[in-house]
Amino acid sequence: MRGLAMRAGEGALVLPLFLTFMLLFAAPLVLLLGVSLHNDPELEQWGLLTWKKFVQDGFYWQATLDTLRLGATTVVAAVLLGYPLALTYLSLGERGQRILLFIIIMPLLLSVVVRTFAWIVILSHEGVVNQTLLALGLTAAPLRLLQTELGLVISLTQIELPMLLLPLIAALSRLDRNLFDASSILGASRWRTLFKVILPLSLPGLIAGCTLVFASSTTAFISQSVIGGNRLVYLPLLIWQQTSVVYHWPMAAVISIVLLCTVLACLYVINLMGRKSMRYLHV
Repeated sequence: MRGLAMRAGEGALVLPLFLTFMLLFAAPLVLLLGVSLHNDPELEQWGLLTWKKFVQDGFYWQATLDTLRLGATTVVAAVLLGYPLALTYLSLGERGQRILLFIIIMPLLLSVVVRTFAWIVILSHEGVVNQTLLALGLTAAPLRLLQTELGLVISLTQIELPMLLLPLIAALSRLDRNLFDASSILGASRWRTLFKVILPLSLPGLIAGCTLVFASSTTAFISQSVIGGNRLVYLPLLIWQQTSVVYHWPMAAVISIVLLCTVLACLYVINLMGRKSMRYLHV
């Protein structure tokens, strides 16, 4: 009886958290699913016609693939740029680490809107990138970077880079430096130490960073709209068009559910690959 009373007391403590979760997370998803199961924008006729229209239209599938490709490309660019930067942080002294950490965190203090519009200036024909390329003689004419996927990936990589660096630096900072010395004493080169010791031990932080960057870049509506313009169509832009221009709420709900499910599926694959890589690297 005493055990049952204790369990009932613990259940009562968890109940407010459960109700809050249901109210703020589960209920909107159920409402979204209910809206998607309507055939008309007036939400008067139930049916699967909207889902059928989405599945049969190749335009929506192409937008879905483009959205996922944008997230994957941004993750690769952020890892290629962020991992060496994290290793540089690890090699610095305490003062250097504080300065570099401040530089990494400083962009987070600015609004995403401000940083996105700053990239319009940087990537324009008269911007820093084109002027540098012309000064170095690498191009004969200014490159078109705005309203291109290349320009969008460049801007998203800079905007999302702190999301990768912070968990990666946290993972690297927890490593025992004696492991590096032991690897060197046993005859391993720096590259072998990197791939056999540092990389496997830092994979949890790297996977966490990749997860954040992918989820954030695929749903970055402001950057996709401002940098990409109307030439590049991604799912967040389609959701906005369906809700604010066309007023077709069932189609917006369908696209939202597809975006949510595909991003969650990709995040599951990233975590699964990370766990398998750790197992392989420890063999």
